[in-house]
Amino acid sequence: MWGKKKTAMLAAGAAAPSFELKSLDGKKRSLQDILAAGPALLAFYKVGCPVCQLTFPYLERLAGSASLQIIGISQDDDSSTKGFNERFGVTFPTLLDQSKEQYPASNAYGISSVPSLFVVNKDGQVAQAFSGFSKRDLEALGERAGVQPFRPEDNVPEWKAG
Repeated sequence: MWGKKKTAMLAAGAAAPSFELKSLDGKKRSLQDILAAGPALLAFYKVGCPVCQLTFPYLERLAGSASLQIIGISQDDDSSTKGFNERFGVTFPTLLDQSKEQYPASNAYGISSVPSLFVVNKDGQVAQAFSGFSKRDLEALGERAGVQPFRPEDNVPEWKAG
């Protein structure tokens, strides 16, 4: 748990809490800025998380979609996050939700483990929410985005807890 009070993770149907976080290029981005360009998958992670390391290369494949933005939200510092992105081939935008600010977005979304993923529609409503690695949920995201996240040669588990 990152914060002091325990809140349940947001579920589908909830209104996505607004946030403004710094991107890796130093610019502030708000949820409203992101949604102005269309629906988004918000993917919360930590660089040392093995399940995040498993998940993010598949999210990168989904990032090729014109119909669903992928936004990484790292709970680590700039340099660790840049290293993670280089190591795992992440090119989609990444925002920083850091401990020095008490993880404002992570706490607002009720995150208790990573990866935690939220599909937010353009109107700000959470359409889908899950934590950990779920092959079925990632395949459903791929269908929505019109991109296959997995290839026949990929050896992926059905599920891994975050």
